Amino acid sequence: MTGHPTLYEWAGGSEVFHRMINAFYDRVEQDELLSVFFPGGVHREHRRNVATWWIEVFGGPSAYTEELGGYERMLHKHLDLGITEEQRFRFASLMTLAADDADMPNDPEFRSALVAYLEWGTRLALGNSQMDAEVIRHAPVPRWGWGEAPPYEP
Repeated sequence: MTGHPTLYEWAGGSEVFHRMINAFYDRVEQDELLSVFFPGGVHREHRRNVATWWIEVFGGPSAYTEELGGYERMLHKHLDLGITEEQRFRFASLMTLAADDADMPNDPEFRSALVAYLEWGTRLALGNSQMDAEVIRHAPVPRWGWGEAPPYEP
C-alpha cells in the first residue's frame, strides 16, 4: 500500500470526469475528423457511459464493469470502426484539452498518468477497430495508476 490517493481521488471524483467527458464530446461534435463517428451528435447516455468507464479506469467505483458490461462492451463499441492514426491522435489531443476545460489537476504527475492512459487506450482502440484485427475479447477494465511518478506532495 503506497498511501497515495487514486487518480480518481486526486482528480476530484466523479463530477470532474463528467465535466471532462462533456467538454470532450462538445469538441468532438465540432471536429471534422471525429464527428463522423457520431452522426446526430453525442447523446447523453453515451457521455454518461464513457464517463463511467473513465471513472473506473482511474480508480473510482466499478460501475462500468458491474452495470454496463465491462471491457467486452467497450471493445464491442470499437470493433470495425476503422479508426485512423490521425483520428487517434485527434482524440487524444481533444481529451487533453477537455481535461483543461474541466479544471482537472495540472500537476505533471497527474497529467503524465492521464496522457499515458490516453496513449495506451487510443492505440488499443485503433488496433481493435481495424477490419482484420485480432482482438483480446475478454479482459478486465484496466485500473490506471501513478506509474513511475507518484503525486508530488511537499
